[in-house]
Amino acid sequence: MPTFDATVSTPQDDYERERLAHVHPTSWNNPTPAPRYQLLVIGAGSAGIAAAEAAAALGVRVALVERHLIGGTCLNTGCVPSKTLIRTARAYAEMRDAARYGARVPGDIQVDFAAAMERVRAIRGHLSGGDSVRRLAAEGVDLFFGNAQFSGADSLTVNGTPLYFDKAIVATGARPQVPPAPGLREAGYLTNANVFNLTELPRRLLVIGGGPLGCELAQAFCRLGARTTIVQDMPLFLPREERDAAQILSDAFARDGIEVRLNTQVANVRVENGEKLVDLVSDDYRNTIAVDAILAGVGRVPNVEGLQLEAAGIAYAPGTGIRVNDFLCSSNPRVYAAGDVCLEAQYTDTAVASARIALQNALFGGRERLSKLVIPWCTYTDPEIAHVGLYVREANQQGIPVKTFTVPMHEVDRAVTDGEQTGFVKIHVRERSDHILGATIVTRHAGDMINEITLAMVAGVGLRTLARVIHAYPTQAEAIRRAADAYHRTRLTPRVRARLRRWLER
Repeated sequence: MPTFDATVSTPQDDYERERLAHVHPTSWNNPTPAPRYQLLVIGAGSAGIAAAEAAAALGVRVALVERHLIGGTCLNTGCVPSKTLIRTARAYAEMRDAARYGARVPGDIQVDFAAAMERVRAIRGHLSGGDSVRRLAAEGVDLFFGNAQFSGADSLTVNGTPLYFDKAIVATGARPQVPPAPGLREAGYLTNANVFNLTELPRRLLVIGGGPLGCELAQAFCRLGARTTIVQDMPLFLPREERDAAQILSDAFARDGIEVRLNTQVANVRVENGEKLVDLVSDDYRNTIAVDAILAGVGRVPNVEGLQLEAAGIAYAPGTGIRVNDFLCSSNPRVYAAGDVCLEAQYTDTAVASARIALQNALFGGRERLSKLVIPWCTYTDPEIAHVGLYVREANQQGIPVKTFTVPMHEVDRAVTDGEQTGFVKIHVRERSDHILGATIVTRHAGDMINEITLAMVAGVGLRTLARVIHAYPTQAEAIRRAADAYHRTRLTPRVRARLRRWLER
């Protein structure tokens, strides 16, 4: 019987050898340290690389310290492998649903899970070249592999070697959170850190957690042939999203065959006869299900342990990470933080944006504020759910009057021709104005479409201007123009209509 737990190791093929040669070559020797660095960055994930590269491009003497692999979560265990697997899973789903597109369903659809995972490793290996050790060194970054520990307000050691700095940015990221379910550790479990090492599909999969990570991987594995159950201890999954958006995804999960169990907790996990038995409790109802693998997707915990932050006077909390102000400065004025180690919004794009803010403020006395960022995010299920700005409930809490313009995707020609009528574009504006407060998009390409709304919000462009933007026809993004047109129609009050009639009758 295959092992589906934390001991799963990455298959050592040419793709993995390519990746490791880029992100942590065995032949690498740490450089001789400079007497002092103008900037020292701890953590070579998305935020750390962005800060180090930008500093080196400006001629700053910069050192970058990484404990394990260059590229961090995004490249190695997050965005890149997950979106690669999601695309393969969608291909199988489309084959099964071919009749909806006027095509014949293939007679014998057999999932080649090993090939799907090989593709994950191939793409990850290919993209690792962009984060390669030698490329960073060629750009002028002194790269050190090892465990970083602060030894003072302006110093730290890497495997015992001292490094001194004028300013530092901590960007050590986060790691998967493990649910406190009794017996889970003993039975074995998967997280995003090792699930992409699998070469054999678990026949029955339990996903603990109904957040973005849990939902994305649950749908992908279900479409690849696993009998999948999501357990969420809250009454809602994707609790942050608007309820109509989550309901559409719930319906999609039901069509795919995913069982979603809300208000349910994992009471105990045990192994009998090589089978994982999971006791579930929902209110007064208790039952046991048998699974082959358990995937923990309940969130992430900032990586602050082992850094000896106390030695540098850096305040932190184990569950929430390094405490920073709106300028991303820690309690040590020499040390800033960026990315998942200090942010609530744990996204790659936010990590990179925060790194730029930290760099500007640390080196050049900038006063860039984290709170000024307009942050979009997307859950890459099918359909995708993307959001930016305020939700209506948040606007109400702040006393902001809101008017919402909603366009169902079944009214958009391209969505109909694509067979992707499920979903909507919903844009919130301040009442009696065209000022955009936020938006939610639910459709297969929501992650791409939300960028137009984000740009409008950053540039201060309102719905009145968006209504004048010509969108290529037919595209699904035309739904955004339709929402803007709906705003325009609200401006045609009876008084305005009367004036127009008088004008035309002249």
